[in-house]
Amino acid sequence: MSDSFLDNARATLLQHLTEQGVFAGQLSSSALSTATASLALALTEDPEALALARSARRWLARHQNPDGGWGDTTDSPTNVSTTVLCWAALNGDEEREAAAAAEAWLERTCGGLTPEVIAGAIRARYGKDQTFSVPILLASAISGRLGDDGWRLVPPLPFELAVLPHGFFKLLNLRMVSYALPALIAVGQAIHFHRGGRNPLRLLARKRTLEVLNKIQPESGGFLEAAPLTSFVSMSLLSMGLSDHPVTRRCIHFLKETVREDGSWPIDTNLDTWTTTLAVNALGDGAADSTTRWLVEQQYTSVHPYTMADPGGWAWTDLPGGVPDADDTSGALLALRVLAPDNTTAAAAGVRWLLSLQNRDGGIPTFCKGWGKLPFDQSCPDITAHALRAWAAWVHALPELEQVIRRTSQRALAYLAGCQKTDGSWVPLWFGNQQAPDEENPLYGTTRVLLAGDALPPEVRRRAMDWLLKAQGDDGGFGAAAGVPPSIEETALAVEALDGEPDAQARAVAWLQQATDNGTRFPPSPIGLYFAKLWYSERLYPIIFTVSALQRAKAQA
Repeated sequence: MSDSFLDNARATLLQHLTEQGVFAGQLSSSALSTATASLALALTEDPEALALARSARRWLARHQNPDGGWGDTTDSPTNVSTTVLCWAALNGDEEREAAAAAEAWLERTCGGLTPEVIAGAIRARYGKDQTFSVPILLASAISGRLGDDGWRLVPPLPFELAVLPHGFFKLLNLRMVSYALPALIAVGQAIHFHRGGRNPLRLLARKRTLEVLNKIQPESGGFLEAAPLTSFVSMSLLSMGLSDHPVTRRCIHFLKETVREDGSWPIDTNLDTWTTTLAVNALGDGAADSTTRWLVEQQYTSVHPYTMADPGGWAWTDLPGGVPDADDTSGALLALRVLAPDNTTAAAAGVRWLLSLQNRDGGIPTFCKGWGKLPFDQSCPDITAHALRAWAAWVHALPELEQVIRRTSQRALAYLAGCQKTDGSWVPLWFGNQQAPDEENPLYGTTRVLLAGDALPPEVRRRAMDWLLKAQGDDGGFGAAAGVPPSIEETALAVEALDGEPDAQARAVAWLQQATDNGTRFPPSPIGLYFAKLWYSERLYPIIFTVSALQRAKAQA
């Protein structure tokens, strides 16, 4: 590996460091986000909002896949849910050719265009989980794509449950958990309103649940800083004639503020906390002093008003719509160890927060402990491995927590050994690959677990390394699994994990050097997954992962 390769990659990454000390990335534009925002804005009487809705429809028409449908990103294959939402947004005199092409794809794929067939295809995609299927059906009904009697195809949601204390969601095994509470309230109310519901309990709960919705809306107006969720809430309220409600006004303001110059929206406003902690951990040094101050300021120091999470964690973003989660907290703890190793106050709070999330099986979930009803609340190997690294980084600096860290870590290691696949790999939650079997990304999961270090049982580690070596292509690159086309992100992740395998590592570094033009060009790939398996790419991922890989390879040389 030439010194210029690493120097160029580091310089490219540092170009994205802002004066505030943030490594600012950029998420890919999303057809799904753009469609939902267009649907919501088109229901207003605001000239600016209506103009943005028209611009969004034009963007959708320009970025339609050749087969007539849309995927989540402009580099994604067509899927049913995004195509249905785009088709709903294009339900007018404009962009007729795009709408007709979408209809042709839906008819070929779903077997027809009747409301029953379209609704059945959406329900089949998401199964029992109504978190996303019901809002899509709501949008389709509002747009008229489900016909004059379309509301009968939209399942009701028990929005009245939002008046109950937070703990009741777990007791009731409710699938629409805390992060989906805005949709439960707004979408549920809209369905009840349009279906002419007479349930007296729900009629009484309308005002109270709208008060809850108003209370949990962040200052930015964007629920989870996400255009789709915010759009579903606003279109629901607008369809009921609540255009002057403060929640509606703030939602529309958020959509106006987050639209891009080309008329599109990303899946989320930004991942700046996540990308900054990844960049700091990749560089090892080189971050500005302001990064330390900024990172400490992002730690939650009080109970989160939305999810009721205890203080101590970090979210993926610095914006008010974020919520604390295990992966970002682990990344922040590792970055804090690099930037401020003496800040044991912030570190202890973060470590305690992370320790409190451990499930009975020993693994770490994304948001909260022990619910296990949705993937985000189940243990997952990539997040568990990340937590192990964070605990290991601080265990000696926090003697008061050393014993509990060691006990918790042993349980986490046992969980990882127990959930290893028979082929030696682990499958992550938040990353995938559109070209891999079942769209999974075992390379991401396996490399993250391997970075947990020598604490893994030797036989577990050996099986994982054998799997990784078999996944390497003849050209030296890595995809999500053997036989999957390589990407910069996945090859860099593999380089970082190939400790003790110098030949394989050198071949992968050579592939990276060529693919990035010696560290100067980093086209991103859509390997990231958002809520409801929505795909995205992030412009900093290939740069950060490459710098991290080269730094580690240099240290091992």
